[in-house]
Amino acid sequence: MKEKIRIFLDTDLLEKYLLGTTTQEESMQVERYIAMYPEVRKTYDELQENLETFAKLYALKTPEGLKERILSRIKAQNTGRRKFQRYAIAASIAALLFAGSSYFFWNQNQNLQDENVIVNNKIKTLEEDMKEQLEDVRNQFIVLNNPQTKKYTVNGNKKAKELKAVAYINPVKKLSYINVRSLPNLPDNQCYQMWAEVNGKMVNLGVIKNVDDKDRLRPLPYAENAVGYITIEPQGGNDTPTVQNIVANISY
Repeated sequence: MKEKIRIFLDTDLLEKYLLGTTTQEESMQVERYIAMYPEVRKTYDELQENLETFAKLYALKTPEGLKERILSRIKAQNTGRRKFQRYAIAASIAALLFAGSSYFFWNQNQNLQDENVIVNNKIKTLEEDMKEQLEDVRNQFIVLNNPQTKKYTVNGNKKAKELKAVAYINPVKKLSYINVRSLPNLPDNQCYQMWAEVNGKMVNLGVIKNVDDKDRLRPLPYAENAVGYITIEPQGGNDTPTVQNIVANISY
């Protein structure tokens, strides 16, 4: 059990929870650990205290001697109870203004931290997307220009005679792509969907929305003796292929 708690505390989930950047699932896990384990509760309280201390360090402090100066002026005036009350109210308002300013700057600092986390996450996501896109472009270049790439023409069956596609398979680099060049029209409630049977498992490759870009290459999972299919499915796609609606086979 102690090992389980140590592993949890070694993560940054408590810090992220305090900053409000955890997912719903992560928040539930943190709240469960805080409720179940005193060690986690203690660490959480310490982190919370440290955060409050940090906020106070950046908060605006009331100028030294302000209270004494106000009281001195009140005594010097000595013009009765009404003026004393006015100065007391003024002192209270001043204190509230400084307290409000302190909270404002602390809150601004928190917002900046949150925004910094969001921006960093977006940058990381963009970097990952760019890396995937560059990798895909590199693989397409290899497939199209490598002399060991094999090219297969794919034609539709009787249900889709106008279907034309070209499959590119490179057994050395273990890369596979398909270029769907033409598709027969379908009713609005149907669509074409691609599948690949890899190592005995059927992989959903998604709906073919259109073929406006006839030069587009769609990646296929590579495996020896793999088989690809194009089927007609209900609009939006299906979880499993409708075998009787197979309109093209792609063997590679």
